[in-house]
Amino acid sequence: MKPIHLLTLKDWSKKDVEDIIRTAMSIKKNPKRFSKALNGKTLAMLFAKPSTRTRVSLEVAMLQLGGHALNLDFSEMQISRGETIGDTAKVLSRYVDAVMARLHKHKNIEGLAQNSDVPVINGLTNLYHPCQALGDMLTIKEKLGSFKGKKLVFFGDGSSNVCHSLINASNHLGFEMIVSCPRAHIPKIKGCFETISDPKKAAKDADILYTDTWVSMGQEKGRTAKVRALRPYQLNSGLLKLANKQCIVMHCLPAHRDHEITNDVMDGSKSVIFDQAENRLHIQKAILVKLL
Repeated sequence: MKPIHLLTLKDWSKKDVEDIIRTAMSIKKNPKRFSKALNGKTLAMLFAKPSTRTRVSLEVAMLQLGGHALNLDFSEMQISRGETIGDTAKVLSRYVDAVMARLHKHKNIEGLAQNSDVPVINGLTNLYHPCQALGDMLTIKEKLGSFKGKKLVFFGDGSSNVCHSLINASNHLGFEMIVSCPRAHIPKIKGCFETISDPKKAAKDADILYTDTWVSMGQEKGRTAKVRALRPYQLNSGLLKLANKQCIVMHCLPAHRDHEITNDVMDGSKSVIFDQAENRLHIQKAILVKLL
């Protein structure tokens, strides 16, 4: 039987996504009920990039579900000396029950999954960050109650992995997805979304205002020009005033305060950013329970 992987949300069905959110809500409400769900299970976590939320949430999730997680730095593995991603996958499949990988190129996690006999979870690549998007959907469900009729506006780099995964999520769950960005930074994937270059026009009547760091890990080249191009898309009080009164503000973190988002908005009453960060733990648990 082939394992189920989580490489991108476009590979999952609407039912899969809705089930994950429901499971996460159940686990969050009654964590003790799931405290032995993954007894004896082991997750290998491969990191080619730094991580705070992904590493800690998955490690704590495995611990609280009764399992164990191994933190593996690429620089300390044989893959750094030339072992192929395929051979690494084949070996790890003999040792562990699942693999999470944070890699630079999306094609590498696809290669990992193709050669793995156990589930592979995408912990972030240059194109997608599905775990983040699922945690965001849990947060929106909790805060707004429904996805129907809701409008999410993403400000900044529309070609980011988080924006791509939010587009995937919107295509399953039916909320309106607006990407407000310069023409040079529009999304690189296909899907149902609208691009609006004017951030004020995009923010009007929005239910969710979302932003991300302007310069992603490994993309520091050309930073100055990119920051200059994205500065008009800063999430600030001016945009907040144009949104719905019941709107929420989201950021996947880490944040560069007073760059892509101002301090007053990040710490304001509309911000659910740290609830959003907490929900990474609960959604990771749901993902692990589903795949294992």
